[in-house]
Amino acid sequence: MNNIHDVIIVGAGPSGIGIAALLQQMECTSYLILEKEEVGASFLQWPKEMRFITPSFPAQGFGQTDLNAIVPKTSPAYTLDMEHPTGEAYAEYLDVVADHFALPIREGVQVNHIDKNDGIFSIDTTQGIYQSRFVVWAAGQYQYPNLNPFSGAELGVHNSLIPSWREMEGDDFIIIGGGYESGMDAAFHLGCLGKRATLIAKTNTWEIDDSDPSVALSPYTYSRIRHLLVSDLFTVVGNTSVTGIKSVASGYDIYTNKGKVFSTAVKPILATGFSGSTTKIENLVTRGEHGGEVLVNDKDESVVTTGLFLAGPELRHDDHIFCYIYKFRQRFAVIAEMIGQHLGLDLSILEEYKRENFYLDDLSMCGGERCQC
Repeated sequence: MNNIHDVIIVGAGPSGIGIAALLQQMECTSYLILEKEEVGASFLQWPKEMRFITPSFPAQGFGQTDLNAIVPKTSPAYTLDMEHPTGEAYAEYLDVVADHFALPIREGVQVNHIDKNDGIFSIDTTQGIYQSRFVVWAAGQYQYPNLNPFSGAELGVHNSLIPSWREMEGDDFIIIGGGYESGMDAAFHLGCLGKRATLIAKTNTWEIDDSDPSVALSPYTYSRIRHLLVSDLFTVVGNTSVTGIKSVASGYDIYTNKGKVFSTAVKPILATGFSGSTTKIENLVTRGEHGGEVLVNDKDESVVTTGLFLAGPELRHDDHIFCYIYKFRQRFAVIAEMIGQHLGLDLSILEEYKRENFYLDDLSMCGGERCQC
């Protein structure tokens, strides 16, 4: 493994596959995707019943690309025959794209550490050392669940570690930190099974008046749980933070910042989010003072490590949050263009990406009535 690749992409999720497909179309001959598990691994970890909140719809003939597509002229809705794909189904779509472009993916390769010396990245993995001139970090945000948000959190079970809601034993559950999509999704599926759920949320996302689903609860999710809000199956405790969980003879006591203690006989469900994968490359990045976001330039390149690009749901630009596929896919071509210019690749494919609204380089468009992201 002493040969030096032009580009190594870490992660075979939507971002990794999407950027690799671009490099392939730009006739890059020296690139590689390293994936610690398999294509679409984070989607395969979803509970069986969980679905995309962004709808898929094949409307390319009318100039609108499927919101969940990662390559122009493709549609998960058409491929999967689903409007709101399951995680397993979406992983199948990613596989189809990878196979179509014959992408060079090495699965089962865990990246342990990355250094850069004399202009070359050295990538230490479970399968040896890889080297490259450029690195695209596309390892995602949803691979590493936040399991220690407060004292006693190990007594609960993170929602991403639940294979199916049908397998949950008990009739009365407490969901912690669940004001956003995953917590509400858990409450919905438990309600469909006739089980009661109490949701303790720090932020009342269902009350936020904002059209951006990165900030407020999506219409799809709200429409599903609306009927539960007026039933005896669902209780919402808003503006409340959990400070700890303790095991007691009857089950578990859950302590909050408001002084109220909730009790449950079954393990609490943690909808406490994830720790982004960029924690694995702290030596190559620097973070903002307030949100902890990785600081990148206008080409999504680390401000402290040239040649290292960030792609995917951890991407931030000031107040702009790119945590949905239809948002961060617009930056694939920006990264590929930058790399392609350095390597002298064929950039003609970028014109198609621009026509298909897969190219956003003017972030002033993200706001007000002209919002494109």
